[in-house]
Amino acid sequence: MTTPDPSPVVQVDIVSDVVCPWCIVGFRQLDLALQQLGILARLRWHPFELNPNMPSEGQNLREHITEKYGSTTEQSEQARARLTDLGTELGFTFNFNDESRIVNTFSAHQLLDWSETKGRQHPLKLALFDAYFTQQQDVSDPQVLLAAVETAGLDAQTAHTVLETGSQADSVRQKQQVWTSRGVSGVPSMVFGGKYLLTGAQGTETYVQVLQRCLTEAA
Repeated sequence: MTTPDPSPVVQVDIVSDVVCPWCIVGFRQLDLALQQLGILARLRWHPFELNPNMPSEGQNLREHITEKYGSTTEQSEQARARLTDLGTELGFTFNFNDESRIVNTFSAHQLLDWSETKGRQHPLKLALFDAYFTQQQDVSDPQVLLAAVETAGLDAQTAHTVLETGSQADSVRQKQQVWTSRGVSGVPSMVFGGKYLLTGAQGTETYVQVLQRCLTEAA
């Protein structure tokens, strides 16, 4: 009797911000692609701040989009509706409302950097996406962050110390610099097998194709 071969594993690096709706959409599409192919991903999330100078109080999301991208109220509403529908198709709930806010994410990225050393980065990233987009919580608030830490199976007291001491701050800054120096200026940016870069949520079929290419080359 022979032991079946283990499922193939492809390295996927995702440069992302926790307040980027297309990042969770792109991940969900990637997850479907992995399921279709019956393979696994060795997933690593990397830090990117869409708004590194965002003040601690944040800003109304609609106002922010209008200022940053010049979108009209109608365009903003259409974009939210499209994202909400896409999320529903992919099994993720976006609960946008008139009070939705964009916030500073540097503290969240510090905890994500720390959680990688504990082998729990991916669960924390998903917990933060849920807190921000589904629960409409402020992911710059330490209490919200620590609740997400506990949801991800991590120790909240240690996480609190990470935030208080800023022990991961330099590490996050360095990693951000690495990716911007490589030309990454938008998220999600996914690198497959260490060589193929796709920016934006490209759709399940596109991810299937690039994953197949990685498997072919590995074989």
